[in-house]
Amino acid sequence: MHLPAADARCANGPMLDSAHISRRQLVAGALTALACRPSRAQPSLRLLCSGPPGSIPDTVARQTARALEAQHAGDVVVDNRAGAAGRIAVQALRAAAADGQTLLLAQGAVASIYPVLYPKLAYNAATDLQPVSLASEMSLGLAAGPAVPEVVRNVPALLDWLRKNPAEANAGSPGAGTLPHLLQAMLFREAGVDWQHVAYAGGPPALVALLAGQIAVLALPEGLLLQPHAAGRLRVLATSGAQRSASLPEVATLREQGLDRLVLREWFAFFAPGATPRATVSTRAEALQRALSWPALVQSFALAGMQARASTPAFLARRIADEQSTWAPFLRATGISAE
Repeated sequence: MHLPAADARCANGPMLDSAHISRRQLVAGALTALACRPSRAQPSLRLLCSGPPGSIPDTVARQTARALEAQHAGDVVVDNRAGAAGRIAVQALRAAAADGQTLLLAQGAVASIYPVLYPKLAYNAATDLQPVSLASEMSLGLAAGPAVPEVVRNVPALLDWLRKNPAEANAGSPGAGTLPHLLQAMLFREAGVDWQHVAYAGGPPALVALLAGQIAVLALPEGLLLQPHAAGRLRVLATSGAQRSASLPEVATLREQGLDRLVLREWFAFFAPGATPRATVSTRAEALQRALSWPALVQSFALAGMQARASTPAFLARRIADEQSTWAPFLRATGISAE
């Protein structure tokens, strides 16, 4: 019995005899099939991060990303843009579309202190950075490394040792103009210590330098200092909060050691490109407020020596203005600069 050749049909084309299908037609069919496959979902949010992997801002960004995804806010990708004390990350935000798909997680100083500290800042904080929400807050720790004798166990002893050993009077920070830099500048200025500032591209490389004895002193958010302090690889001599840290209850504050003016808290926040619509910013802020109250995030922040601090865009804008009004007169009067 002779059977007719089977028919081959294309959804939008004529009937073809299977014996006469050309190679070109087969390739075209394969490409059509690939085109019809569902594409992989694109990230719904990119979080630019001002610090390198392992830094405090990196921890904040990644834990927030996890919380957002857990609360079905879409896929989130963390994009580390470390360097220049956060200014590289700000430039990346300026280049991003103002559609709510990209946010920046950075230290508050990029919006409040840098406009006063840097005479030739490459961005306008008032127009290029739109406040979205606070993220976290923490005390700073002032630590001495192996380059400082073991007998130095508090700030007065450190200052005395630095005065007697001017060749060793150097201190590191995660970047010029960061709050850890300014804390040390204020401390050594008031104490009359002539010192050399060594800026690093974030907290982790600065910590490596301290532990290697390349610098004598380092100020950082306390979370980065907890493990090496507990292991005896460095000594946290003071913390910068109004009260002792719950993570370091045995360490006296700077205020307790006679330095009443040095009560500071480091904080990080989320920013959107300046032209992002207000409604989009509000939507992102609401999602961040939910994420930052997620119990798993709150616990992970506490283990890293910090507190989750969500806010409205308006509250963050007021905090930036308040901090700038506090720092501007001091920086101008003292001549402290980021150079």
